[in-house]
Amino acid sequence: MSENTPRNKLSPAGWLTLAILFAFLGVSLWYAIKVWTAMSGVQMSGFGWTFLVLGVVVTIGLGAGLMALVFYSARHDMDR
Repeated sequence: MSENTPRNKLSPAGWLTLAILFAFLGVSLWYAIKVWTAMSGVQMSGFGWTFLVLGVVVTIGLGAGLMALVFYSARHDMDR
C-alpha cells in the first residue's frame, strides 16, 4: 500500500449504514422530545423519584460490575 492511499476509507455500504444510524438517532431524539414535552404537566411522587434514582444507581452499578468482570477475565487470561 502506498503512502498516498487512505487506509480507512468507507465503502458505499458503510456510508449508507452511517446515514441509517444517524436517521435512527434523529427519529429517537425527535420522539424523546415529543414525549418529554407531552408529559410536562405530570407530577411524580416521592416514591417515584426514589425508585427512579434506585433504578439509575442499580443500572450503573450493574454495568460497572460487568465491565470490571470483563477486564478481570481479560487480565487473568480466562476468556479463551
